[in-house]
This record gives sequence, structure tokens and C-alpha cells, in this order.
Amino acid sequence: MKWLFWASPPQDDSNSNSGAASQVKCRNNENVDVPAPSNAAPPSDRTISKVQSSSRDWNSIVNATDWKQFTEPRTIIPTALVTGGILLCVHIHRKYLRRIPEAGHISPSFFRRRSLLGKVTSVGDGDNFRMYHTPGGKLGGWEWWRKVPTGKNELKNRTIHVRLAGVDAPELPHFGRPAQPFSQEAHSWLTNYILGRRVRAHLYRPDQYGRVVATVYVRRWLFFRQDVGLQMLKHGLATVYEAKTGVEFGGVELERQYREAEACAKKKGKGMWKALKGGTKGEWESPREYKTRMAAEEGQKKNARGITRKK
Repeated sequence: MKWLFWASPPQDDSNSNSGAASQVKCRNNENVDVPAPSNAAPPSDRTISKVQSSSRDWNSIVNATDWKQFTEPRTIIPTALVTGGILLCVHIHRKYLRRIPEAGHISPSFFRRRSLLGKVTSVGDGDNFRMYHTPGGKLGGWEWWRKVPTGKNELKNRTIHVRLAGVDAPELPHFGRPAQPFSQEAHSWLTNYILGRRVRAHLYRPDQYGRVVATVYVRRWLFFRQDVGLQMLKHGLATVYEAKTGVEFGGVELERQYREAEACAKKKGKGMWKALKGGTKGEWESPREYKTRMAAEEGQKKNARGITRKK
């Protein structure tokens, strides 16, 4: 009702929709559509740079890298030194500092070329013992940083069984065989001489009992080391090892020293040679003769059992 003075005039719809397109009348009375301004913000410089960087060619990035700096001596020399140092440390660890748990883990390349340093943990007989391999010795941290186990369970499957090369001691009772004369004396002497001490074993070969045959040295007085097998021969508590095959001395010179030591102890009547010097030849028996006699008696017993079963 237009006559009502309080009536509100019609509102202009042009501002109601800011996003809609508007029309402009030109001079020739033609209407032209003009797009409405967008409310979106203009792209930032960061967005533009991202788009530009993503559109770059990978080859252009590689070519833009200054590779000359990698060929300069100041880069090559430190890199070569660090790489060589790492490889050298790995080589030293694998060759000299890697601990060997048992005789079966010794590489064949060690025999007649390398020696092992270890601590004697037990003495089984007059000519064999077990040692815990301690590579590097005190320089490798043993005794002051790394400790050698002492418990029986801790040492299980972690010690190397060593057989003294070139010597044969009287046999203790085992496998149903009686003890040989002077076997206890030989075992006691070897126990007192090397048990708990660090020894160095020069390896020759493995034997049929899972042991490693070696010449063993122990330091008794400061820097003077003693050949354990040679000392046993000098005290008359072992004989030179006699066998048709498989005898190891560690060289002709060592064999000569061993035979001279045995002859000297025999002449003086030391240790087990007392029985030979004071009695008759028939009453005395060497470790090799003892083993041969025991094997023959066991063979006769087996044959007798077989005949009895057949009857």
C-alpha cells in the first residue's frame, strides 16, 4: 500500500548477492555481463615457489649440484681415512679379538699359523686341559674389564680342550681302566703348574677326541715363558709321544729338545723313571705300552663275551 507513509521502500537486490554477476548498460543501450569479484585470496609467494620447484626437471637439479667439491683432496682424503679405519677395525676384530668358544670352532687356517691366548680353567689328565680363550689378553680388556667365568655352568660349551703336543703322561682311571702308576703325580704337577694361569697354545691340528693338539707355553717368571710339555719331560712325569702316525712335535728342533729332556730325566731316575731305575724293565710300563695292553685286554673280553653268547 503505497499511500502508507510508513511503508518501507523496496530494498535494492544488487547488494544482496555480492557473488552474482552484474549488468552494465553501454552507450548503445546494450547490457554487458560483468563477472563479480571473487572473495578468494590471491596465491601467495610460497605457493608459487612450491609449484615452480615441483615442476623442475630432476636432471636440472642434478646438474645444478656442484660435484667438483666431492673430487677435491680435502673431501677424498678424510673419507678414505675414515672408511679404511672402519675396515681395519673390523679385520682386527675378526682376526685377533673374536673369542673362540670351543675347539670345533677353530678355523683350519689357524693351524700351524696362529696361537691362542687363554686362561686354564680345568686340568683333566696329565697331558690335557681346558682353557677359556681371552683374545687380546689384558689389552683386550681381560682381567680388568672383562672377567673369565668361574662357574661350571658358565663354562659349559665355552672352553677349548687342549692336548699337549709331543708328550704322553700316565693315565688316570677312566672308562673302566685302572690308574697307571705316577698318573696322580703327573696330574697334580700339571694342575699346580698351569691351573688359573694364562697360557699360549700354538695350534697344530684337531685330534679324534675333539681336542686341539698344541705346544703350550706359560709365563712363570716375568717375561720368561716355559714349554709345559718340555717341563713335564724334565721332571720325569711324561714320555715322548710314540705312535705310528699322527705324532706332533711342532718341528724337528722341538722334537730334539723333547727327546734330550726325556733321556736326561731317565738317566737321573726322575719321576716315573724311578720305577725303571730301581726295578726291572719288565715291571716298568710306558703310557703307550699301558694303552696298548688295555686295548688288547678289552678286545679279549669282548671276544669272550661274543663266544659265550653264541653258546
